[in-house]
Order: sequence, then structure tokens, then C-alpha cells
Amino acid sequence: MENRGLSVVAKRKMKLTPKAIIVQKFGKNAQFTVDEVQDVVQNGCPGLAIPQKGPCLYRCSLQLPEFSVVSETFKKKKDAEQSAAEKALEKLGIDPSPNVPSAEEAWDKLIASVKHLFSNEFLSSQSPLRGHFIAALRRDGDLYGSVPASVIAVCDSKLANLCKLINPKVESSHLLVLTYIMRAATRLSEFVVTSEGQLSLWRKDPYPPEIMESSIIRQSESLDSICIEAIHIPCSLEMAAHPVTLNVSSTGYYLDVIARTLDQTDGNKILVSRTIGKASSEMRLYFAAPKSYLLDLSSDLPNVEEVVDFEGSLNPRASHLYGQDIYGDAILASIGYTRKSEGLFHEDITLQSYYRMLIHLTPSGVYKLSREAILTAELPMAFTTRTNWRGSFPREMLFMFCRQHWLSEPVFSTCSNSLKESSESSRFYEKSAALESAETGKECTSGGGTAASDNVRCEVKIFSKSRDPILECSPKEFYKKQNESIENASLKVLSWLNAYFKDPAIPLEKLNNLVGALDIQCYPQNFFKKFSSYRFIHNVQQRKMGEKLLQANSINMLNAIPEHGIYCLSIGGPDSGIYPSNGCLSFISYSVSLVIEGETMKELLESREEFEFEMGTGAVIPQVEVVTAQMSVGQSACFCKELPPQELILAAADDSARTFSLLSSRACCLEYHISLLRVTEPPEDRMEQALFSPPLSKQRVEYALQHIKESCATTLVDFGCGSGSLLDSLLDYPTALEKIVGVDISQKSLSRAAKIIHSKLSKKLDAAVPCTDVKSAVLYDGSITVFDSRLHGFDIGTCLEVIEHMEEDEASQFGNIVLSSFRPRILIVSTPNYEYNAILQKSSSTIQEDDPDEKTQLQSCKFRNHDHKFEWTRDQFNCWATELAARHNYSVEFSGVGGSGDREPGFASQIAVFRSRSPPEEDDLLKDGDSAHHYKVIWEWDGNGLSRSSL
Repeated sequence: MENRGLSVVAKRKMKLTPKAIIVQKFGKNAQFTVDEVQDVVQNGCPGLAIPQKGPCLYRCSLQLPEFSVVSETFKKKKDAEQSAAEKALEKLGIDPSPNVPSAEEAWDKLIASVKHLFSNEFLSSQSPLRGHFIAALRRDGDLYGSVPASVIAVCDSKLANLCKLINPKVESSHLLVLTYIMRAATRLSEFVVTSEGQLSLWRKDPYPPEIMESSIIRQSESLDSICIEAIHIPCSLEMAAHPVTLNVSSTGYYLDVIARTLDQTDGNKILVSRTIGKASSEMRLYFAAPKSYLLDLSSDLPNVEEVVDFEGSLNPRASHLYGQDIYGDAILASIGYTRKSEGLFHEDITLQSYYRMLIHLTPSGVYKLSREAILTAELPMAFTTRTNWRGSFPREMLFMFCRQHWLSEPVFSTCSNSLKESSESSRFYEKSAALESAETGKECTSGGGTAASDNVRCEVKIFSKSRDPILECSPKEFYKKQNESIENASLKVLSWLNAYFKDPAIPLEKLNNLVGALDIQCYPQNFFKKFSSYRFIHNVQQRKMGEKLLQANSINMLNAIPEHGIYCLSIGGPDSGIYPSNGCLSFISYSVSLVIEGETMKELLESREEFEFEMGTGAVIPQVEVVTAQMSVGQSACFCKELPPQELILAAADDSARTFSLLSSRACCLEYHISLLRVTEPPEDRMEQALFSPPLSKQRVEYALQHIKESCATTLVDFGCGSGSLLDSLLDYPTALEKIVGVDISQKSLSRAAKIIHSKLSKKLDAAVPCTDVKSAVLYDGSITVFDSRLHGFDIGTCLEVIEHMEEDEASQFGNIVLSSFRPRILIVSTPNYEYNAILQKSSSTIQEDDPDEKTQLQSCKFRNHDHKFEWTRDQFNCWATELAARHNYSVEFSGVGGSGDREPGFASQIAVFRSRSPPEEDDLLKDGDSAHHYKVIWEWDGNGLSRSSL
């Protein structure tokens, strides 16, 4: 065979999964049965005396005619099925690895596939191309029977895949597929006819009459013409995209109609894009083929890109939609033949849907559309929790962005701070039939699941279809959960991309600053080559919008907050005293209208009866967040702002054509009406983290650590240890501690604490130079208001942010028991300062310096956590601690973390440090009858690395 100019075969190929191979070979005779398995949980913490409920696991049984196999257990059903199929293939002696054909073999298969298209049998197939072949038989004159090569190239994925094996550059050039199809047809001169200068193919011999009649009758049941709404996209950015109507007769061919709309003689001179948007849609771009390409088609050249001389200008908008360069005017239409429809499938495309497609190509646009709030929502700056996130998740949006821009799927690598290993995968959204490496996927799945004590970080890499690097993101932050690290890394990439799409002309220095702040590495040559068309679109939009914004600014400047772009602000309604704060969920109803200068009527663009967002994350446009922060529940506000980019307004407007006319001829602005319906208070930790760095939780640990070092304590008991955060943190610092003990009433929390502490102590034991002298660690299940003699007389006791979770009488009971019976030489107790809540909840704006009654204002503040039974002011806490100290012969001193004790309202977290005044020998004496053991040992560790339960 002749193969001049054919490139080396691609190293990767779409492969069948083991299950697909089994199903292909055995069909219905292969029975997969998946069962749920209750497995013993290996939690990495020997001796833990709490029954552990593990994750839901699955095992698959595969029954074949001659034998059966059973898989191992997996977290996902599909993984169990694939494992069973792998075992069956191993028994059958079948190698599941794909048999990648060489370039020569792919070329031979391509010729055979093109030949099959013109066979008698093909007209009876279910291929979408069948409709085009039948429509070609209804064309008139010289076009009778001619099938445009462009539809063959885009409608038959098998041909496209064979072309990729011949030349991998096909992935990034829609013309290369045409080249190979036309060249394959020239090798079939006995069956297929080609013509110099024509991008079309003919069958040489006529079809038998019986085949022609049956096929054409089935396709021609409707004699009515079809009117289809499409969008004409001029190549000149000075001209707006506008609707056009395609009138397709029942005896005509829709590609010829599109050709005439583009001033071409027939559909053979039209190129067709791959589908845009959903893979199941028939939405495509249609544009004229270059004449020079048609003339040079017969030459035997390896790369079309080297010989094509496109006539006309680059079409930036169409190129941006498609992800590849398009020249000249284009038609965006949803029309074609499908497997599911017998006749011609078609859908109208409105101007609104066109603009929604445009904004869907930006990260912010993807988020706006997912929230159905184009003029109000904004891509958040931070991913706090899955519970508070609304709309599409960052990882999902990143995959969507890559698909829209014809990029490879993002590759994620996760590593833990203990293992320091990474494993790459794109299987988080896996397509099992298209995996490049099944082994890599499994390695990542197992490598990614880290122990509870391991913090995880994630790296993301973005490549072009030809595997050129585009972006890399390597965050320095570690997260407790793998999912959190993936979502946060994805959001960093999206945020950087969003900054570019908002201003493609951004100065290089500013872009580099963003790169450093978001831990991004950009490959400028590859990146700007991919997204260069958007620069043209943005520059023209900014020039047009700039003129209108200047006019809109002159409408009204009353009650303005110009630094936030807010004008004519008014807030009405009674003050309920309930204000939104950072981290809370705010629920609003709103409407957005286009206000036209000189007219009383307004064009409603967008409205929602209820819309929720997390304050402080940038999940809405700045103007909405600024105004909402000034409102209390039940109040309403109205304000105006300047116009956003035009495509956002047209994507939101129901009548985009009318709105475009108004924007083009009149000065306009947007008017927002907002009502604050309700707010939900944020979790305590996020409120504190939003205001303090390092967070208060870490500051409390550092405070306790300082006293532990100063006292040279060797034994420590943490009352209300929870998940062991304090004990875990103490193991990171060198101290004199030899024994640490935790007590809590939550077995779930103690279970987590055991895993965390066991993992860290084991690693410290294996280290060449241990940084801790801890020889014993014990966790007890019990109430801290009940005495257990085993915890009597410790050097130091801690009770950090615990007593507020008890009733006040229980807190007093704990204070009496711990100082009278447990009698640690030092006791550190911390609890929230209620007076500081005004700052944390941003309600301090209601407390003016000249307000004589601050207590009344404090009453509007809520507790920091819904689980808090009380929160004390400084006076209340001082009174409680002072009375306890006097009663039990202890001294007490007061301090705190967060804020300052010298300024109002004091520390955010107030701390009392009790010190025993009794001689050590008295503290070591147990009272008669106090030797009872009321606590249950949950987990115990000794200095030799052994963990055991005392049950």
C-alpha cells in the first residue's frame, strides 16, 4: 500500500474494559451479580474497643457458561464488576490490552470502511450517515448522489478514530480527517467517484431499484417544508450575530440550504464541525471550505495545515465556540440525522441560547448557568464545605471547561503529608471505555485513600488534545479529606482562568502575580495559542461597552457607594436585628431589570423567588454581597449598577434581539431589587478562621503548649478531648510529656482520636530521631463530671472549648469535681467570650461608640455554635473561675487568645489557668472511697508501639 506522509501511529487507543470484552464475547450468557459485603474494618488502630462501621463494600460474582469467578471487595460496584471480568479473562487466557493497529493497518481499515459506506447494506443500517446518503439521492442535477465529505468526517466516529491512528494531529485539525477520507476514496475508483476540486463522493454504480424505493419512501413520509431557526455568526466583530431561518423542503438537502445562506453554491463546499455542547445534540457550526484546499486536494501531502490558505478573516466567535480556527461567516444550527430519529432531527436555536453558549465557555459562566443566576451569581473565591456550596462543584466545572475547549481531561495527583507520594489519574470522572491505563487508575484510587491522620493535597494538570501542557496547579495547602483537596485545587485553576477571561488583555506582571498567588504554572505559548481568539472578542466588547457605561454613569449618583459600583441605594423595612455574617447562608429573593434612560418602563431580565449563597466567599457579584451585608432579615433594598459585559445581559434576556436593540441605541443600567428572607448562622470554626490567622483553635493549642513546656509537665489529661485535636497537635512538638490521656463521652470522636494518635505515635516511633518522649497514651469513654481515680493527680489538665457544650450547672459540677477530686497541679480552661460575638458575626456595626446601652445590642448576638448551651461574658467567666479557685485552694489567672485583653471586647476565646496551692504530696493523696474506676478504656498505647484494649 502507499503510505507516504503517514505519521507514526499514536501510542494510545480507545480500549474496551474487561467487562465490555466479556459482554462482547458472551452476551446474555454472562451474568454479573453484585452483593453488598459487611467486611471487618481495618482502621489502622489496633486495640480500639469500639465496633467500627466501615464503608459500604461490594463483591461481584460472574457466571459464565463453563465457570464462575468472584471478585475482591471494592467501594464501587463497577470496580467489582471489572475485577470479576478481569479474573474471567485471565482464566480464558484473553489479553484485555488493546491490539493497536499500525498506521498501515489503520489506513487499510479506513479504505475498507469508506467502501462499506457505499455498499447496498449501508442504506439499511442505523448509522446517522444513512440519512445523508438518502438525502444525496434527492439532490438535483450534477449534485445527484454526491455526499459531502465533511459530513462523513464528523458523523462516523470510527473513521475519525482510524484517522487519529494514522496521524495524531487529526485531533487538532478538522481538515485532516477530510484529507484522509478523500485520499482513501481515490483508492476505490471501482466503487467510489471523486472529482477534482470537489469535497464530495459518489457511488459509481446506481443502487438497485428495490433498495432505493424502500429507503426513500421511509425517509419521505412528510412532504411539508421545515423552518428551522439558526444563528448567523459574521466573521467581523463589528457585526452582531443574528437569527436566520433555514427553509428545508422535504425533497431538499439541508446542507444545500445552509450553503446558500453562506453565499455558497452547494453543500459540498461547506465544512461541518463536531457537535457543540452536549454530545447527544446535533448543534454544529457550518462554514465555507477554503477554495485553495479544494484545488490542492489531489496532491499527496501529509499535512493539510501546511497547504491551506483560508480566504476571508478569522471568525473569533465561531472559533471560540468550536475550539479550532474557523474563517469566514458561520451558521450555528441544530439539525441532522440521528440513530434515534427516522427523519431529519432539528431544534431551533435562539439568540439567547447562543449567548448562553458563549458565556458557558468561561468558568464564571459555567457557574452562573448552573445556578440559573447569570446576572447575580459569581464564581466563588473559596470552597469551604460541600454543605454550603451551591451550583456545580469546581471539579465538575473544570471537566466541563476542558470538554468545551477541546482539551484533554484534567489530570489529578494527590499525596498525603505522611507518605509524600503522588499518583495521577483522570478517573475521578472516569469513562471506563476510554481509559489510557487501567493500572494507573487503580493505583490512584488506592493511593488516594489516606488514613484519617494524613492530610492531603492535590495537584492538577491541564493538557491540550495533543498533550501539550497548558496549566499546572500545585497548591501548598493540605486538607483533611481528599475530596476537599481536589475541589480546592480545581477552584484555583478555575479562578486563574476566570481572571484571564474577564480581562484577556491583563498585563503580564499582574498575570504573573495571580500565578504565584494561586500556585499556578502557565505555559504561555501553548495557553495563548489555544485561547487567542477570545482576545479579539473581548477587545471589541470592551470598546462598545465602554461608551455605554460612561452614559449609564450619568443617570444618577445619589446614595452611591462608588467604590463598589452601587448607585441609588435605598434600604427599607424594620430592622429585625438579624444580620448576615461571613460564613452564613443568606437567602434572598431578587429581580434584575434593565433601566432605559428617559423611559419609565423597565425590561425584566432575571428574577428568583429564593436564592441562597454563602457570605464572604464571593459567590455573588460584589454589589449584591455589599448591599446584603447592610440588611437585616425582612428588609428590602433597591440599587442600580453599571452594565456588565453585553453577552451576560443578552444571555439572561428572554427577548435577546429587543434587548440588543435597546443596548445599542440607548443609555442603560441595571436595577436590582433584593429582599433578605433569612440567614443561617455559620459553623463556629469558619467564623473564627475568617477573622483570625492562625485560627483560634491553633492559638489555643499554642497557648496550652507554652504552659506545658514552662511547667515541665510529664502527665496530661485532656477533659473533653473530642477527636483528639489537642493531643494530636502536642505530638508535633518536643515536650517533657510521658503520658497523655483523653476523656470524652462520644465514642465516634474517640474512635477518630485513636486512629489519629496511633498513626502519629507509630510514625514517631519509627523515626530516626523521635521528637516526643511519650511512653503511654490512653483514651477513656466517660463523663468529665464523674471522677475516675486513674486520672488523679496529673501534672496538667486541659479543657478547651468544652464547658459551653454542657448545661451551666454541669459546668459548675465539672469545676468542683476536677479541682476537688482529679486535682491536676495546673488546669487550663477556655470558653468563648460572648462579648466578642458582635465582631465575629459582624453585628458590631450596630454598636456605636455613643450607644449607652451595649448590653441591649449584645442580646441580638447568637451563640457561635448551635450546640452551645451557654456562652459567658468576661464577668461571668471570671466569677465562675474565681469562686472555684477559692473553694478548692487554687489560684487563677485570666488570659485568652484572639483579639487583645487591653481593648474591648477582650479576647475572642477567654482562658483561665488554675494552679494548685497545696503541697504536691497532698495532691497525690486519694480520699477514702475515691478509688473507683468509672471510665471505660477505649484505646491504650505503650512506648513499645503496642495498642490494646482493656476490655
